[in-house]
Amino acid sequence: MNKADTLIVAANSLSAKVGAMRFAAPITHIYNPLDYAWAPHEIYLRRYGKSGKKVIFVGMNPGPFGMVQTGVPFGEIAAVRDWMNIEAEVNLPTEQNPKRPIEGFACPRSEVSGRRLWGLFAQRFGTAEAFFADHFVANYCPLAFFEEGRNATPDKLPAREQLPLLAACDEHLRTMVETLAPEWVIGVGAWAEDRARLACVGLDVRYGRVLHPSPASPAANRGWAEAATKQMVAQGVWGV
Repeated sequence: MNKADTLIVAANSLSAKVGAMRFAAPITHIYNPLDYAWAPHEIYLRRYGKSGKKVIFVGMNPGPFGMVQTGVPFGEIAAVRDWMNIEAEVNLPTEQNPKRPIEGFACPRSEVSGRRLWGLFAQRFGTAEAFFADHFVANYCPLAFFEEGRNATPDKLPAREQLPLLAACDEHLRTMVETLAPEWVIGVGAWAEDRARLACVGLDVRYGRVLHPSPASPAANRGWAEAATKQMVAQGVWGV
């Protein structure tokens, strides 16, 4: 099996495991884009996960106007469609959140975190092919959680719900790192870095972090691309 096939099998396994999990109030809706948005996600893995990498960026979980809509991590629609040249059918989940409908590539909203992340990579590397030659982007947890219209994050779940979820996500991330054999795993935010360190303990890999590009972060709003670039250079991941 080639690397992309291994990633596809691992993603399907993760989807099945987390798709069977149940989460109590105040969580009202859960989206699993590895299920209903599998078509674009599989294209992403097959096209850009077929070779070894130097760097894997790991985010926390899908955003409501990014991966939730496109199946691609940090999946700002314009970046996925126009830069990565990925567009495929996105089905509807069994139960939709009326305050966060699934519109797929027709979604008119912008995922700010994804726009910032992929915008930096496009600016620095030019083409998607040049970026993905040595880099890959993943999300640690594939599920998006909502409290009605409010986005919830997996780190805020109670321990009894976190434990099986984290175990499944750890296993998947470890498989990805073993498959792509990067020199670096870079957490997009502190929590993602911490989870990567725990999931990949014992593997020959170095760890780092960049500021999360969320608009909820005042530091990110003061110039995320410049701050993230400085962090990558300071850690020795990128050259000046």
